[in-house]
Amino acid sequence: MPGGSATARSLLLVLAVALLIRLPFLNQAIQGDDVYYLAGAQHAQIDPLHPNHARYAFLGEIVDMRGHPHPPFNAWFLAGLLALFGDIHEVPFHAVYILFSIVAALAMWSLARRFSPRPLLATLLFLATPAFVVNGNSFESDLPFLALWMASIACFILAVDRRSGRWLVTSVVAMAAAALSAYQSALIVPILALYLWWNRRDWRPAWGAILTVPAVLAAWQIWERASTGEMPMAVLGGYFQTYGLQALLPKLRSAAALTTHSAWIVFPILVLVACRRAGRLAWLAAIVAAAGGVFVDPNPLFWASFGTGVLLLGWCIGRLRDPDIEGRFLAAWILLFFTGALVLFFAGSARYLLPMAAPVALLMSRALSDRPRLLAAAFVLQLVLGLSLSIVNYQHWDGYRNFARDFRNESETRRVWINGEWGLRYYFEADGGLPLLRSQAVSPDDIVVSSELAFPIPFTTGGGVLVPLAERPIESFIPLRLLGLGARSGYSTASIGLRPFDVTTGPIDRLHAQVVAARKPVLADLPMNAPEAAQQIVSGIYELEAGTWRWMSGRAVLLLHAPATPLPLHVTLYIPDNSPARRITIAVDGTLAIDRTFSSPGSYTVSSEPLRITSESPTVTITVDKTFSPAGDHRSLSIILNAVGFAR
Repeated sequence: MPGGSATARSLLLVLAVALLIRLPFLNQAIQGDDVYYLAGAQHAQIDPLHPNHARYAFLGEIVDMRGHPHPPFNAWFLAGLLALFGDIHEVPFHAVYILFSIVAALAMWSLARRFSPRPLLATLLFLATPAFVVNGNSFESDLPFLALWMASIACFILAVDRRSGRWLVTSVVAMAAAALSAYQSALIVPILALYLWWNRRDWRPAWGAILTVPAVLAAWQIWERASTGEMPMAVLGGYFQTYGLQALLPKLRSAAALTTHSAWIVFPILVLVACRRAGRLAWLAAIVAAAGGVFVDPNPLFWASFGTGVLLLGWCIGRLRDPDIEGRFLAAWILLFFTGALVLFFAGSARYLLPMAAPVALLMSRALSDRPRLLAAAFVLQLVLGLSLSIVNYQHWDGYRNFARDFRNESETRRVWINGEWGLRYYFEADGGLPLLRSQAVSPDDIVVSSELAFPIPFTTGGGVLVPLAERPIESFIPLRLLGLGARSGYSTASIGLRPFDVTTGPIDRLHAQVVAARKPVLADLPMNAPEAAQQIVSGIYELEAGTWRWMSGRAVLLLHAPATPLPLHVTLYIPDNSPARRITIAVDGTLAIDRTFSSPGSYTVSSEPLRITSESPTVTITVDKTFSPAGDHRSLSIILNAVGFAR
């Protein structure tokens, strides 16, 4: 009985910690990729079977959510909350999402009682993982997937150990839901197969159960193909090609970032102490990795973390020869998932490694079971780090929410364009703003709000000039950064940096609001590299390249200053070899001036008859018959423009 009371108290402490790391952040602003999952949830209100068929703006282009790297479980869950509450509300949504943290904590408690002599400390180490503390406050799929992943494994192990059909069925249900949460759920197959092989290889129902994830993923792909004509994985593969996400350099950066993040699943001092008896090869690899890391990023936070991550992985490889079958399984779990992560992921985010947080915490608690004070101290230090990062994260996204709130009156009287992603987009769109698209025309008196951090895109002012209206930095008193201007943290994406987080006092972001003031065109003959070009281009022409020329889309509009006497309109252009464009029509103030068809690619100058211009600022519209999008470039392209204008 006393033992049962101690177990109950430990479990209550686990649940209390899980709640305490969530309750202060119930009013967390919409952040990161939340906006895209919420778009799927909104689409599910009209098409509940296909939430991932939403379309939305991303980096200036309209994209199809069928290519989203996560199946629809999270969008369905958010759709249910949206139907229940009638609108998107941060506090009640986050309150419901605590459920996933509780499920993950309970599953970890079950695994810790099975694999660790210190189950309470092992579970607390898991809960203090920075990615668990930080990302559990978002509406992204990471915590739902982690909860279902953990529940699948915990129930499966209970089923195998007890030969229980009831627990096996529960595991299958959790696995099916996990499969609809993330493609990486497929990595559960080799992990569970290994456990089954080492413990009860003769139990046939369990062998069938571990095939649940691939079966569900295949069924979903087939269902989408039959009902809509396209498999989601095919659309996703197309985006990989378009954005070059599986190119060698991004994969190498992702691998380096994932290795670095692995050192911070638990506080790194635990890794160093637990691995003190690791083989010489593991320590040699760690030292070489750290030394090599200095040439990649001389900041000690990176190269020390990178070397520690290599040490952890080398130690796990050594544990595969451990006579202790439980230790071998945990090491294999880590290595199998990490290897899969290297293959599947391209951004190297810390949250991608959440499914291997449990075996890392369990191995640490086993290796250091005779040093409970060290385990407890590491938990406290890691929790302080995780909460500090969560506060910075809260301040970042709350800055976007407050900026949008301050411009609510402007949104009611003027058209507002949003040049940025994430929560900035969400909160301004909620007040009627519009996402800025590439080559989008903005008009005089429009407001453009932008972020220096949240992937702003180039745009033209449609004959106007941008006048500053407001500027606001987003700052934090805590000198830690997950994202930030000048920060080289790879916490969210390795494209920004490779450090597990960064230490700096610089601003997280700077926000701008600018109004478009009317400005008449000053040049009648407009080279594409003229300083005035950005003010005279209205739409359909992209940013300057090589200092001389610009691509155009299928239709371009620009303004010119009217010549004093009738002059021909000249357009100097180039049709590249890979462009299918052949016919070009050019109108001035709506009247056709030039219509030319070309037999082959090459450089051309086309001219009209002398034109009598009656308007003060004539509009030139160039239309091309065909466009294309080369590999790695998501823009719609046709021809290259060098100059457009009236000249003798």
